[in-house]
Amino acid sequence: MILNALKNKKILILGLGREGRDNFKFLTRLFPKKVLGVGDRLEFENLDKKTQKLLKPDKKVKFHLGPNYLKALKKYDVIIKSPGVPPKIIKPFLKRNQKVTSQTEIFFENCPGKIVGITGTKGKSTTTSLIYKILKEGKVRAHLVGNIGKPVLQLLFSATKKDVYVHELSSHQLLNLKKSPHIAVFLNVYPEHLDYYRNFKEYVGAKANIARYQKKKDYLIFNSRDKIVKKIARKTKAKKIDLNSIKIEKIIKTKDVPLKGEFNLQNVRAAMVVGEIFGISKGAIQRAIKLFKPLSHRLEFVGTYKGIEFYNDSLSTIPESAISAIEALGNRVQTIILGGFDRGLDFSKLAEKVLRSKIKTVILFPTTGKRIWEKIEKEGKKLKRKKLPKHFFVDNMPKTVRLSYRETKKGNICLLSTASPSFSIFKDYKEKGNLFKKYVKKYAKKDS
Repeated sequence: MILNALKNKKILILGLGREGRDNFKFLTRLFPKKVLGVGDRLEFENLDKKTQKLLKPDKKVKFHLGPNYLKALKKYDVIIKSPGVPPKIIKPFLKRNQKVTSQTEIFFENCPGKIVGITGTKGKSTTTSLIYKILKEGKVRAHLVGNIGKPVLQLLFSATKKDVYVHELSSHQLLNLKKSPHIAVFLNVYPEHLDYYRNFKEYVGAKANIARYQKKKDYLIFNSRDKIVKKIARKTKAKKIDLNSIKIEKIIKTKDVPLKGEFNLQNVRAAMVVGEIFGISKGAIQRAIKLFKPLSHRLEFVGTYKGIEFYNDSLSTIPESAISAIEALGNRVQTIILGGFDRGLDFSKLAEKVLRSKIKTVILFPTTGKRIWEKIEKEGKKLKRKKLPKHFFVDNMPKTVRLSYRETKKGNICLLSTASPSFSIFKDYKEKGNLFKKYVKKYAKKDS
């Protein structure tokens, strides 16, 4: 949506989180005299303190807060929706000729610089961060934006043709996008967010927007080993580069890559290719990779305590990510912590991986913990296993970590990689991961 088209429209900012605040700041600066509507399911007193301070009762703000906030939609011409608001819940409240847009869509339509967009069910944050580091090492005027970086709209005030925006793109941000990035990185697609979308097909359709509108001068860097990604790649007009044709060793020895697992090598390959497209030297790309620090909560090494190595992979929200973590760490994984919020995913392959590994103990959070264990029992019968791993059902982190110390022998690994979202007993993956690290260190100092 071109910015001038917003000038005479009645605008509602829907969702008042991080992006919503940025939308408000941008629009009040762009149109200082305009009255803006703001809507959120939370009442004013329950909003984030930053949001309360920003929106302090003002004549130029119309509030639509609380349980009935969606009823206000019909009063507005343009609704700028935050990613966390599912389209299916607002659809019944919309009228004809209304425009529902997003921060991402407005940015893409109005950005004069180049956009490097990265998506995938897993690996996009690591890949985005590494691309940014490589571009900075190569003296490119790069900006880290999107899910992992800054919200983007306010950057439009200073954007030029020389700026490059490295944009992590979730499926929510890609949904309804009508323009694709100049360079798109498409890593993988697994069933995820099935509580947000009507079905898996709709989720895949949102992801596909990263390449759907690309032109001949654009680039698509994609993973051909993923059948869905490969199928989407066939339809793009962009120049295609298959990640699996890239040899890491031409830039850096695999042993010097500070990231574990084959899945992370795919992330490194993607970042290398982007660096090469921008003409960055091999030396600069190599330095950026060597100096890269793995991101928190993504197969993060917590430390060795009482002879046990602890890994925090709390952002593991699907079975495939837990499987990848087990493969990356190898046969020394003796204890694994699984389970969380139930999005109806299939745990059969994860159960088989656990049984074929050297894992001796499985610690399980609600609510998927029960389903995961049932799958392990079922797969055990199929594989004719007489002995299954020990299992424990837990509902808090202190007990989880005490059990981890008790059940894991020196020289082995305890892995938190839950294969489920965190919302059953934790606020989010950060709270879960931070509590894990806290109690690992706390109980290291005393007998557990």
